[in-house]
Amino acid sequence: MHGAKLKKGERVEEPKDWPALPTPAMPLTNHPYNIIVTGVGGTGIVTVGAIIGMAAHLDGKGAGIIDMAGLAQKGGAVYSHIRVANTPDDIHAIRVAAGSADLVLGGDIVVLGTKKVLGAIKQGHTRVVVNTAEFLPGDFTRNADFSLPTERLKRAITGHAGAEQSHFVDAGRLATALLGQSIGANMFMLGYAYQLGALPLSAEAIEKAIEMNGEAVPMNLAAFSYGRRAAIDPKALEALVKPQAGLENDSLKLSQSFDETVARRMAFLTDYQNAAYARRYRDWVEKVRAAEAAKAPGQCGLSEAVARYLFKLMAYKDEYEVARLYSDTSFVERVLSTFDGDKLRLEFHLAPPLLARTNPATGEPKKMSFGPWVLKLFGVLSKFKFLRGTPFDPFGYTDERRTERKLVADYEALLETLIAELKPDNHAAAVALASLPEKIRGFGPVKIRSLANVKAEESDLYEQFRTAARPFLKAAE
Repeated sequence: MHGAKLKKGERVEEPKDWPALPTPAMPLTNHPYNIIVTGVGGTGIVTVGAIIGMAAHLDGKGAGIIDMAGLAQKGGAVYSHIRVANTPDDIHAIRVAAGSADLVLGGDIVVLGTKKVLGAIKQGHTRVVVNTAEFLPGDFTRNADFSLPTERLKRAITGHAGAEQSHFVDAGRLATALLGQSIGANMFMLGYAYQLGALPLSAEAIEKAIEMNGEAVPMNLAAFSYGRRAAIDPKALEALVKPQAGLENDSLKLSQSFDETVARRMAFLTDYQNAAYARRYRDWVEKVRAAEAAKAPGQCGLSEAVARYLFKLMAYKDEYEVARLYSDTSFVERVLSTFDGDKLRLEFHLAPPLLARTNPATGEPKKMSFGPWVLKLFGVLSKFKFLRGTPFDPFGYTDERRTERKLVADYEALLETLIAELKPDNHAAAVALASLPEKIRGFGPVKIRSLANVKAEESDLYEQFRTAARPFLKAAE
């Protein structure tokens, strides 16, 4: 099962030759032991607190728990404050005060990185175990350039707790690979924290509490065990989830060098159109790379921008490309490996030229629904990609397709200018100009609207480039 998509209820079995997990030293509870569990609502954060509380009871200790979910319980920030002590009488207040946390268990790095959680951490004392899997908030749906400040949050956490006390683990990825679902990440992290010696509880009590909870018991027990293993032998765990040869998805792999990036995009453009089309892309990249090396030594930003954005413009998704991507057998295979059930039905929402009606409210084409039979049509249509860009292309006369072809030609004309006038002083403006296609987003009317905004910005950047390209004229004395 290495690297394969697990079905619901399946999990990767631990190798029999793995050594037994050692029992870590349990922290003392002469004073109440303070734990904060944070994360996103709906991912089992409250359940982790309940497991810890029950395990404390089974170990004959006292425990107090306060859950703070706020108004947005699903997808919102959740905080569980937990105190474990030798007896219930030792617990007088449950909320963990500033600088007094012994363990912070973070199911989400963004929630853990807030001031209210960081304030509870004591430098050099508090153990922090945080899941680095990224859960995007609602802002990403409104801001196309949104990205999580993961590295900044890591630095903030490390700065508060100290490098030795900070533990970052991609529990979401590992849980999905080992257990078939990311919901096991929080129990995975509980096992990780236990094996670090950061929980004043026995493994037997935690496992019994998981069984008593009664929800997905085999998966949660496995998650707890794998979390323990990750704390002491992460390489063994990574080897277990590493895809076998032939199971890797090349489209999900990041290129490791500039040359690999260009080679992979040439292969894509060959499949997209033909080898000549791919060579056209490569020739431009090499031409720009040579000019940049000669006129702006030590710089590579322009070459990288052209390698990325000329490809984006050349590989526009027209009818032939949509058909090619959907008729590729890997699409159906990935769908079947992602979703459970034997009665999956694919439905496609498309606005085909000549057939789609116009929405009277927006003036934009209305999408139509097509059943799985359209996959056969895609298979036929994809074989006619050789018509793309020729007078015989029935789709090539629409305004959208004309615009997309013109964007490629205009970009090539821009590259001629950049190459001719490039110098160190205007290199930054050249990179910005070459990167403008990044902001041409969407399809159909959405793409046309974004293009209008880009054209306005292009004029300003072009003026900056040409101004910097002119030699400085000293005023006559």
